[in-house]
Amino acid sequence: MTHNSEPSGLRKWLFRLPNIVAAVILLQTLYFKFTGAPESVYIFTKLGMEPWGRYGSGVAELIASVLLLTPRHAWMGAAIAISVMAGAVVSHLTELGIEVQGDGGTLFFLALTVMVLSVFILFRERAAVLDLLGSVMGKGRASR
Repeated sequence: MTHNSEPSGLRKWLFRLPNIVAAVILLQTLYFKFTGAPESVYIFTKLGMEPWGRYGSGVAELIASVLLLTPRHAWMGAAIAISVMAGAVVSHLTELGIEVQGDGGTLFFLALTVMVLSVFILFRERAAVLDLLGSVMGKGRASR
């Protein structure tokens, strides 16, 4: 198996496990964001971003989840997830605190988990990113 080929069968599921875990974590938070659950409203109010920050981050997380579960575009989902989770981690470290409303740090650690998994996925899919960059750079040079 070369670094560009994707495994099959059980190996395929194990290969995609980081994508699935990250997507499931992101997807399970959407209910709370989109229904205006008190915890979500509290967080985004404290950040001065209620309700549009809550909706915007929810939409970004939904898009990231779908892309993470799409093998060809997983790297894009990972990049979006890294961006959104970086915002979440920074918010926890600066405004919210590690523990929010007695959650024992669960939201913070879930954000870190998604971020770490997404960095791994982006690294694993780096060939696709480099191919895209190469084609964009090549077209840019050819059009001059």
